[in-house]
Amino acid sequence: MKRKELIRHITEHGAVLLREGRRHSIFARGRYRTQVPRHTEIVDELARKICKDLEIPFPAEVRREH
Repeated sequence: MKRKELIRHITEHGAVLLREGRRHSIFARGRYRTQVPRHTEIVDELARKICKDLEIPFPAEVRREH
């Protein structure tokens, strides 16, 4: 999944950027926080974890590549 797509998805569900770190961006949604790495491609498993950390649904349009 592209980083831009993931950030668009989590911000549409109410997450806000708290701060930019050296290697990660820190996002929060209510009391939940998570880090998004600065890679252009983010592995689907990591994207799922980020969504789970923020308690938002994983995007349905992401397909498994196998």
